[in-house]
Order: sequence, then structure tokens, then C-alpha cells
Amino acid sequence: MLRSLHIENIAVIKSLDLDFGDGFSVLTGETGAGKSIIIDSINLLLGNRVSRELIRSGESFATVSAVFEDLPEHICRELSDMGFSCEDRTLMLRRTLHADGRSQSRLNGQAITQGVQKSIANLLINIHGQSNSQKLLQKSEHRTLLDAYAHSAEAIDAYSVLYDELKKVRKKISAVTDDEAEKLRLSEILRFQISDINALKLKDGEEEILLRDRDRLQHAEQINRQADLCYRALRGGEKVSAMSLLSRAEAALAALEPFVEGADQLRERLGSVISEIEDIAEYALSYADPDSEDPTAKIDRIEGRLEAISKLKRKYGSSIAEILAFRDKALARLDEIENSNALLEQLQKQERELLTRTEAAARILTDKRKEAAKEITAAVTDALCYLDMPKVRFEVAVMPCELGEKGADDVEFMIATNPGEPLLPMIKIASGGELSRIMLALKSVINDRDGIPTVIYDEVDT
Repeated sequence: MLRSLHIENIAVIKSLDLDFGDGFSVLTGETGAGKSIIIDSINLLLGNRVSRELIRSGESFATVSAVFEDLPEHICRELSDMGFSCEDRTLMLRRTLHADGRSQSRLNGQAITQGVQKSIANLLINIHGQSNSQKLLQKSEHRTLLDAYAHSAEAIDAYSVLYDELKKVRKKISAVTDDEAEKLRLSEILRFQISDINALKLKDGEEEILLRDRDRLQHAEQINRQADLCYRALRGGEKVSAMSLLSRAEAALAALEPFVEGADQLRERLGSVISEIEDIAEYALSYADPDSEDPTAKIDRIEGRLEAISKLKRKYGSSIAEILAFRDKALARLDEIENSNALLEQLQKQERELLTRTEAAARILTDKRKEAAKEITAAVTDALCYLDMPKVRFEVAVMPCELGEKGADDVEFMIATNPGEPLLPMIKIASGGELSRIMLALKSVINDRDGIPTVIYDEVDT
């Protein structure tokens, strides 16, 4: 339980130490006496977001620390699982808020994150605020409170996974069973698009090749002239060429071999050069277009092909790769439509299997809720007697409903305020004072079940 609380530099409090004994403690005082400051301080300790305005005027920081003693064994085990020792079932929690917005949290002197602090603090303290009773007027909160008592989180998670899968399959079934006229219209569009693309027999990378060919043809005359000039200069000149001169030089070196040492090596090197020059000349000549066809006719054909590709790009994608990808998707969608009956049967089988598993998970959840409803009904009834409401009958009704996000149960709190009256929905007939005491009873029962050692009721009489 919370044994002592130290508050420093919060609002009007310079420094305050509070010690609590076993059992029930009451803090009373007029409006403005500082009761809410203590609640604000504990919220800071719980790791909740608080305003820097909470820091006392003129100070650079505010600190709240608390010592908890005689912690229950289950809390010590949870702390141990989180990596924190709990010697003598005692710990100290501390949080400091600085004027620049930074905060520091420590557990037994060890620095911890704000998230870890919230997890730990939620095991130690529960605050019931002034507005909590109004939640009872929201029917959805009734199931939430029952699940909190039943510890249904694991069962809800297991159910939710199956229910989400079931919703996805049903959505697919709905898409497959769309209006037949719409499917026919869509299939006609897809066939046209596929045919439109296939008619051109596109190849990935084709456009780049066409652009290079067009550029070459547009400069064909210049290419042919320069290629021919290169060839004649190297090899094919009528009077003189590089090859003829090099051949003469090779012959001269051959004549020097009997008289000059190393001339043979030079001749071999020159022979390699002659072979390379000859190869270059042949390559240069190959650049010239020997085709007798008019280059203009070729350019016209290429331009026509490029224009056809451009039209498809405007409709289906910015490149040939994207156009082909569009066609593949259209083919897949068309196949899906044409084979929708087989797909529908497959999806309906999957739906039946998932529905069976989801309903089974829902029954597990329902059983937990019904069992918890009996326990919480008895416990809250006892608590209401203690709160001077002995004639009020309270019951948690768990009624079947269609499968939904939280299972197949409709949960509602029912009361009868006078003997002989039938049980009716609490949200319709309970007064403000009755709601306050019913919520107090519920929170007490749930906190007893969770084993939280310290519970704070903020103005519970309202």
C-alpha cells in the first residue's frame, strides 16, 4: 500500500510529507485547501502527462516520491518479471518535472522510462475520478467493466483475430458477388485494354532501341561519309593510306633485322599495330548503312511505331514496362471475374470455416462473461448493502447478439430500486446518487479482484 508521499514545489506546496496508516484514510477540506493538488501530484507520479504550470512559481523543478510497503506477492512477481527487485515487498517511486518540460523517473533509485513508470504505477494505485460515474450512462462501458472484472483480454484478443479475418473474407465475397451487369461491363473494358496493348506486340526496352535507330538514320549521310573517310584513311585509299605506309615500315624493319639487334621485336610490335588498324578500319566501315532503302521511309516507320507506343503510354503507363504491367494486372482481374464462381465457392468455404472458429471463440468469451456476471452481481449487491442501498437489486445481464467487434454478447447493468419492481436498464432509472454508489461498489469489487493495493476515490460522494 502507499505508505508515504513526498511533494515538493507543486502549485502552492513548497514541501509536504504525508504518511498513511493501514486501512481507510480520508482527506477533507474546503474548496481551495489543496486536495486536488495532491491528486495532481499522484497523477505526475503515475507517469501521466501534466502541464509545466504545475511547478510552483519561481522554482525550476517539481518532485513527487512515494514509498509503497507490504506489496502483494503477485505484484512483486510482476515487478520481478519486468527486471526490478522488490526486497522486503517495499519500493520507492519518484518523478521530477523540470521547467523546460523534461522529466526523470526512478524506481528504487534506478532510472526508468515514463512508459515503464506508468506500467508499474498502474499496478500500485488506481484513481476513481469525479467523472467516472457518468460512464455508467454509456451502455458500452458496462461490457468494458465486466471484461475488466473477468480478465477477458486474452479471450478478446483471440476472438478479435478470427473476427477480423472473417470480415476480410466477407468483404472479398461481397466484391466477387457484385452486380452481374457491372462485372460484364468491367470484363468488356478489360478485354479491350488487353487487346489494345497486345496488338502492338511490345517488347520491354524497345522504345530506347527505336529512338537510337531514328537518331542514327536522321544522321545517316554524315555517318556514312565519316565512316567511309575513316576507312579510306586507314586502309582503302587509292594512292596512300595508313595501312600502306605501315606495311612499308614493316618491310623496312624486316630488312634491318640482319644488321640491327632488336629490329625483329620492333617489327613484331608494328605487326600488332597493323592488325589493330585493320580491325578499326573494318569496324568503321560497318557503321555505314549499306542498305539501299531510303532512310526517310525507315524513319517514317519508326516514327509511326513511336507514336503508337506514345498513345498507349498516355492510357496505360509512362513506360513500356508500366504498360506491360498494366496488361498483366488486367489479365489477372479478367481471370478473376471469369472464374468468379470457383473463387466464390472457395471464399464461401473459407467463410464457413472461419465462422465456426469465430463462434467457438465467442462462446469462450461468453462463458467467461456469464461466470463473471454472476460473481460481480453478488459482490456488487453486497457492496450496495454496505452503502445503505439494501433494497436495490442489481444484476449484470449478458444477452446474445450478432457477432461484433467484442464478441456475441450484449451486456447491460440492470437495477430495481424498490422491492417488487422488475429489473430495468440502470441507465434509464438510476439517479445521480445511485450511479455514484453503484460505481463505487463496482470499482471496489474490480479493484479487489485485481489486487491493486491503493485505491483513491476523488470526491466519490458527488
